[in-house]
Amino acid sequence: MIPLATEGNSTQRASVNSVHDTGWTGAAGDLSTFRQEFYRCVTARADAVFELVDAVLCADGPVRSLPELSLVGEHRRGHGSVYAALDRGRIDIVRLRRAVTAAPLPRAADGRLVLAVDITSWLRPEAHTCPQRMLCHTYGRAKDSHLMIPGWPYSMVCALESGRSSWTAPLDAIRLAPGDDAATVTAAQLRTVVTDLIDAGHWRPGDPDIWVVTDAGYDSPRLAFLLADLPVAVLGRMRSDRVLRRAAPPRVPGVNGRPPRHGGEFVFGDPATWGEPDVATDTETRLYGPATARSWNRLHPRLTHRSSWVAATGTLPVIEGTVIRLDVARLPSGAIPKPVWLWHSVIDLDAGMVDLLWQAFLRRFDIEHTFRMLKQTLGWAGPKLRDPAAADRWTWLLLAAYTQLRLARGLTSDLRHPWEKPTAPQRLTPARVRRGFRHLRTKTACPAGAPKPSRPGPGRPPGHRNQQPAPRYDVHIKTASNRQASKSAAPRPRRRA
Repeated sequence: MIPLATEGNSTQRASVNSVHDTGWTGAAGDLSTFRQEFYRCVTARADAVFELVDAVLCADGPVRSLPELSLVGEHRRGHGSVYAALDRGRIDIVRLRRAVTAAPLPRAADGRLVLAVDITSWLRPEAHTCPQRMLCHTYGRAKDSHLMIPGWPYSMVCALESGRSSWTAPLDAIRLAPGDDAATVTAAQLRTVVTDLIDAGHWRPGDPDIWVVTDAGYDSPRLAFLLADLPVAVLGRMRSDRVLRRAAPPRVPGVNGRPPRHGGEFVFGDPATWGEPDVATDTETRLYGPATARSWNRLHPRLTHRSSWVAATGTLPVIEGTVIRLDVARLPSGAIPKPVWLWHSVIDLDAGMVDLLWQAFLRRFDIEHTFRMLKQTLGWAGPKLRDPAAADRWTWLLLAAYTQLRLARGLTSDLRHPWEKPTAPQRLTPARVRRGFRHLRTKTACPAGAPKPSRPGPGRPPGHRNQQPAPRYDVHIKTASNRQASKSAAPRPRRRA
């Protein structure tokens, strides 16, 4: 058993031993064990924080505001304790992350772990007293419309399932601070998550590599370079205007000078530079019709001492990988399909592995269901918090709540509305599992103690204005990853190496 914390609520924490071994097996035992470990991860105001998460899980309908959670029957404290738990509560994030990664995780069809990383934003456009806000990229309502709105961007890592599902397993969340390099922060975040997965026994020597799936906003070759010492393979989408290089040709005898480091160009937008693919597969799909995947081996970007490589010294590395082009006949929305370009950090792939890769990339979009669940149902972006540290605590509390829903996936019954169709227990969505969590909660460990009688403080005397207004902060426009040198008068090339 993990030793109990000795900081705060020691008397109530000691009572956890009496409910640790409830005799439950399987998923019920995993849920009860995680709830107790989550309680131990809270080092200050543990009872208030624990009941706040239970109120989120047992509330009827979406979470609209924090004070309304005090009206839920499972929350036995006043509405003031809700904000006090976020403001003065303390959470051992390292220990909580290890508890989340130690829980059972979904795997792909071949038994490997597939991690998806993406950035979602907590928008705070009018919160002038909130520090460390940045301009976050959002999509507008019009076609091809992009907006930059102040907020807090968070980088999240989730484990993906196989097949069509709205479930993922959130494992980590980090808020990007002004001046952070997104690629460096993401690489450090993935390194921590993968290390915790190895320590928890989810990966052992001899198992297939863990796949990390990214979108076009990430520099996949740079992530592969930074994580080269881990059992990780990176799969990322690339923009359709990229230009890669082939492997360097062999040195011709009798030719003087420095040997070439790069071969011919591979221009995504110019089919004349592609040549014959090394692997070509055709797959019939239900949603997309015939899907054609072609791959080219040993392609790499030509790196220069700029952007994220500006601080590099010496010779820049040659990061080889496999490029996959996916073409489908149709889209479910009826829009005209566009080709998808993928880059994988492993070379010499066969036809079966190419098919697994593009299917794994399609599963990356399941992370959008998790973001929508966190924002629209669990109320992640609803509280008007001022302190970024309180926002971080609220984010991790919702990740702990979502983990409990995932562990309770096969334990709750389908409490459907009259207009909803029946669903098999293994196909319940996170929102429908949440409806039955109130009935399951009484059968699991609830280590939080009863509230103590208290009296509210006097507050500010009537008629006296606040003499200490909160300071106001500017919005940070640029981060370290998108700072650019002064623009030259020369036109910008359309191709991007």
